[in-house]
Amino acid sequence: MSTPARWARAEWGLLYVTVRQALRARRRRAIPMTLGAVCLTAALQFTQNQSWGYRFVQNIGSVRAEEPLWPALLRTPLSLFVPALDLPVWGALAQILIVFGIAEICLGWWRTLVIAYVATLAGTLYARVGIALGPHSPLGLPGSDAQVVDTGPSAAVVGLAVFLGWRYRAYVTAGVVIGAMVVEVLLKENLAGKEHLAAIAAVLVVCAISALRHGRHRRSGREPVSSSSGLPPIQS
Repeated sequence: MSTPARWARAEWGLLYVTVRQALRARRRRAIPMTLGAVCLTAALQFTQNQSWGYRFVQNIGSVRAEEPLWPALLRTPLSLFVPALDLPVWGALAQILIVFGIAEICLGWWRTLVIAYVATLAGTLYARVGIALGPHSPLGLPGSDAQVVDTGPSAAVVGLAVFLGWRYRAYVTAGVVIGAMVVEVLLKENLAGKEHLAAIAAVLVVCAISALRHGRHRRSGREPVSSSSGLPPIQS
């Protein structure tokens, strides 16, 4: 086996086997939540591009830092599925199908949604903190960013990719995702880029908490039982 093939097997082997087995056994039934998310995102994109639907989507699913906190928090779960108007919707749909689909198979649908929400919420809350700090702080943002709509699905996608990389030992892949987001901020310092970094930071905290809990299980002799496939158990 060549060196690239060995590296790919070490990096993605666990992930590949898990996804392949699930899709071979259940096909589309393996990712019902993901397919629903793709359909919801497509429907919201169609609606917000209509003259009669733009304001409706903004009112139920778009979040800006200038808005009161509690209404923004109520909109945040749906904001995961409202794609940016200035970017091709097919990119958002492909990201959701691939990353959410892999996560749903590997983590389960509710863990996938929790991690996606944590990542998105971190970006939403960071925007408010960054604007309060002001543009002269290293972590601050200009006041004009208060009128910019939050990232939509992308923060959730980035957060899930990092968590999956950690969970399935694809550490290089997780590192590449993090590095790409850092480069994005360095090249184009905007709200979306910094929200992506906030999402990554929140997910890394989730990874650390999960690792600590897993370590306590091992020390107490309550190691989670591996699945029948021999893959590592979900670290809840």
